[in-house]
Amino acid sequence: MAYDPFAQADALLRELGAEHTPHPGGTLLTHLHRVRARLATWNARPTLQLAGLCHAFYGTDGFPHPLLPLDRRPELREAIGEEAEAIVHLYACCDRATSYPTLTTPTAPFRDRFTGRTHTPAPAHRQDFAELTAANELDLVAEARPSVTATAPPSSRSSPASARC
Repeated sequence: MAYDPFAQADALLRELGAEHTPHPGGTLLTHLHRVRARLATWNARPTLQLAGLCHAFYGTDGFPHPLLPLDRRPELREAIGEEAEAIVHLYACCDRATSYPTLTTPTAPFRDRFTGRTHTPAPAHRQDFAELTAANELDLVAEARPSVTATAPPSSRSSPASARC
């Protein structure tokens, strides 16, 4: 049987409880599958799709509920490969408050929320991060929309910003 990193990732997500972890729009597992599917519709390369499926393994700045602690990175790396895991780690470690404002500046540093250090991702990594971020945020907006009632004023509508993955 051929090695399938998507099946490996899905099995690990299920083993670690993603299908029972609440998340806007259902469970964390359904969110992760939607993000991966969105990346696929954009013709993202398989490695980025795989990172999209796994982007919350270490938690994120907006969803601080890791499935794996950072000291278990080798387990995810073995399941999905070094490049996809590196994208997942970059996504997880991003301090959004300091990194998002300068995302489009190629030489701007990212602040690592785990270590407090800054680093400047390579342009390809910054592009992967931006594409994954867009897929994630669009999923959150799409899933929040059904919960918005026509009678609620805009200021009282729930925002996906409070529960970003």
